[in-house]
Amino acid sequence: MNRRHVLGLAGAGLLAPHVLRAQTFPDRPLRLIVPWPPGGSTDTIARLFQPRLAEVLGRPVIIDNRGGASGATGAIEGARAPADGSTWMFVYDTQATNETVMRLPFRTMEAFVPVSLAASGPLVMVAHQSTPFTNFQQVVDAARRAPETLNYATSGVGGLAHVSTTLLQQQGNFRIVHVPYRGGGPAVQDAVAGHVPLFMTNVVIVSQHIRNGVLRPLGVTTRGETRHVPNTRSFAQQGFGDFEAPTWWAMLGRAGTPEPLVRRMHEALSRVLNEPEVKSRIEEQGCDIVASSPEECRRFIEAEVAKWARVITDNNIRADS
Repeated sequence: MNRRHVLGLAGAGLLAPHVLRAQTFPDRPLRLIVPWPPGGSTDTIARLFQPRLAEVLGRPVIIDNRGGASGATGAIEGARAPADGSTWMFVYDTQATNETVMRLPFRTMEAFVPVSLAASGPLVMVAHQSTPFTNFQQVVDAARRAPETLNYATSGVGGLAHVSTTLLQQQGNFRIVHVPYRGGGPAVQDAVAGHVPLFMTNVVIVSQHIRNGVLRPLGVTTRGETRHVPNTRSFAQQGFGDFEAPTWWAMLGRAGTPEPLVRRMHEALSRVLNEPEVKSRIEEQGCDIVASSPEECRRFIEAEVAKWARVITDNNIRADS
């Protein structure tokens, strides 16, 4: 289609609005919403790839932390952003659970377009070094002796850490008390200080505390053992059947963003995530680079929404629970 033909169709009103929009990024810094406070895993990973992403795209990429409501506050902000390629969002696993846990003004796969499943990794249950727990069975035994007296922290209500621990309790017939925080950063501070005895979290924000012995790993949510938490058996290996609940991070754009811009963002992010230096820096935090295609990302998130919706509904998990 040559320029004269395009102008003719435009004058006749026969071109769709998205064709008439500019197919280049807006001439201003790109905004990358991280719907969590600084210090959590999503923020940590985003800041490891953000400088190189800006270089590859040839324009500034500014991280905008919008924490609150287990990632929902930032996601609502992202859903209201213009679909012009100026705003993107780097999300955590709660993006697949929040729409069942909360009453949101959008559905994820309708409000956003997937760019890439960036990384995945294990969740780990850790105990503070001051506790007597050296394996997960001891936690189960203690909880059965005195139900709902033992506390565990997560980064918020309805996230994968909360929902997967609920499933563990359901399968193992024991009860521990959920203590939700406003993000992984505040939760890990209290866990390291010993203010809460147990913490279910991704490995990214606790790896250094595991290495220095302050936090003791009791089990991981991968199907088997993982290199990210050496010498720690999975929950499946500890008698919880085929239990599996890997955590993940993904890049999304606003639905309606011109396809060439989504493709350009995917190509740039995939390139950056697979660069040896960036990849090693992220993976040494406790996860594995995926860098999936947009369609693979869509299928994965849709499957996660369906899988965990059943657990959330069966256990009546709500934003105020």
